[in-house]
Amino acid sequence: MEKLSIRQVFEKDGILAAHIAGYHARSQQLEMAEAIGDAIEHNTQLVAEAGTGTGKTFAYLVPALLTGGKVIISTGTKNLQDQLFNRDLPNVRDALKVPVTVAMLKGRSNYVCHYHLERAANEGRFASRDDAKYLHVIKTFVENSKTGDKSELTDVPENATIWGNVTSTRDNCLGGDCSFYKECFVMEARKQALAADVVVVNHHLFFADVMLRDEGVSELLPSANTVIFDEAHQLPDVAGLFFGEDISSSQLIELARDCTSAHITLAKDCVELGERIPLLEKACKDFRLVFAYEGSRMPVQKALALKGFQEAFEHMLKQLQALSAVLETQAARDPLLEKCWQRSMALQELLNRWQAAQNNNLVRWVEVFTQSVQLHATPLSVAEGFGKQLNAQPRAWIFTSATLAVKNDFSHYQAQMGLQAATTASWQSPFNYQEQALFYVPPDMPDPNSASYTSCVVAAALPVLRASGGRAFMLCTSLRAMREIHALLKEAFAENGIESPLLLQGDSSRTELLDRFRKLGNAVLVGSQSFWEGVDVRGEALSVVIIDKLPFAPPDDPVLSARVDKLNAEGKNAFMEYQLPYSVITLKQGAGRLIRDENDKGVLMICDPRLISKAYGKKIWQSLPPFKRTRVLADVEAFFSSIANEQ
Repeated sequence: MEKLSIRQVFEKDGILAAHIAGYHARSQQLEMAEAIGDAIEHNTQLVAEAGTGTGKTFAYLVPALLTGGKVIISTGTKNLQDQLFNRDLPNVRDALKVPVTVAMLKGRSNYVCHYHLERAANEGRFASRDDAKYLHVIKTFVENSKTGDKSELTDVPENATIWGNVTSTRDNCLGGDCSFYKECFVMEARKQALAADVVVVNHHLFFADVMLRDEGVSELLPSANTVIFDEAHQLPDVAGLFFGEDISSSQLIELARDCTSAHITLAKDCVELGERIPLLEKACKDFRLVFAYEGSRMPVQKALALKGFQEAFEHMLKQLQALSAVLETQAARDPLLEKCWQRSMALQELLNRWQAAQNNNLVRWVEVFTQSVQLHATPLSVAEGFGKQLNAQPRAWIFTSATLAVKNDFSHYQAQMGLQAATTASWQSPFNYQEQALFYVPPDMPDPNSASYTSCVVAAALPVLRASGGRAFMLCTSLRAMREIHALLKEAFAENGIESPLLLQGDSSRTELLDRFRKLGNAVLVGSQSFWEGVDVRGEALSVVIIDKLPFAPPDDPVLSARVDKLNAEGKNAFMEYQLPYSVITLKQGAGRLIRDENDKGVLMICDPRLISKAYGKKIWQSLPPFKRTRVLADVEAFFSSIANEQ
């Protein structure tokens, strides 16, 4: 049988049109698919930006399935991973009639662990009544599930504390020593992934496995002909997490928890073990108390200057060493005790390495959470580390997203990822932005650093929200601004008799909030980072996106300030080469929430006066889709009136 051409698949009366309901042929999608097909055929690197509505998923799936060979597809989120595996891949495979086997691989914390499930049931120690109830639901699920993937069990909330007790981590997995090794869901998922033609993973798993040499993706990579990264704009941040090293006090507390369990069930006669565990837990809590409040991120110099930091750090390390010495005497009794001992040694090594880190490419910093402290050593650049992966053996590497370039210039992204040899290409969205959308920058806004700025944002937003009848996302650049804007809107809605329901990020899960937002049809959702990307609300429920400020990374971010210092020391312009591109790519993500299909209409409002007053402002708005632009409120009101009249 003659091999299908990419053109035959995508043309107006082609294969996809015949097999997939609602499919529309788009020239951008065909061109993108042909470029990807070419990169796969010649084992080259392609960085491809495709505007919203291009249909980039089909544009990479079709050439990947037609060309044959092993393909790894890495996505930004687990939701997108599920969508690809359960919907898009089967649809395209059936349309093309290709005999391709497909598997999905997630991080081990997504699969129920038989060993930890049995242990939790035997110990019966639960954080809440709900956890006790959920345990029975999970046990029933495991008896009937082929995959053990917790996303298939919707009866237990994703954030239920029971999940931590019934899944394994890289630290506490017993591996080949486990009595349930043959039934293990993680091992089964890996076996299927090794045998499959197409494997769907996510960025965190890809980098965790490749960098930590776990036995998942690092086993898959050698045989892969093609690696495709969707939502590739997230890669620099994700890669940074794994090319560096982190250790958290919560890892030590988890070790203590597992030691307690092992002590009760396997080594009750070892009195010293029972005495050592609470001393480590207390040392971890005392270390957390050195820091005043949660949510702070500080460079190592600032942390070292805090009263009591060094003493608390040394004491925590000392208690870990003492516990480790006792575990060594008990390790031969059982695989679980041996694993606890090995973990204690590995954690000591990490703490010592963090304390002594002298690498010029690593910046050390500290992040404070409610219950724990995380110590980071993050690389200033991942280009060199990732470059080694790119050049390990000939294969095609595809990087695609709606936001990779600044005014069609990819140099920022290429420099970050070590992709100087890559071909770059971009395709505009097929949407008619001139007809479908209006871009409004309100006049007379104060400087974004002024004390009155947030109240002015709300004052400027109110007439727009009145004209639109709610139906808005209010995207904020910080959690503080988000809470302040929500409080001011609540007050203003009550005073002005505006009846749109107000939703706030954090009041429930993102999925629940989005479901409520869609159902209500006239709500205003105030959110921060979680809602800037990966959110798809089509139709009238979302008709306005309001952005409070240009999303520059906070200047006190320790990694950012170290990168800025490094670039400036090299004689480069850190603002133009790093901070501005970061802001543009983030802004494009936020703006991309507005128009999701060819029938959507709406207003994008960016309150920041720097778009107009600063020379770099032009570069920013020229990177956005080609909306019709205005600074006149009456134009916004007329836009919504004309939509109402059409309806």
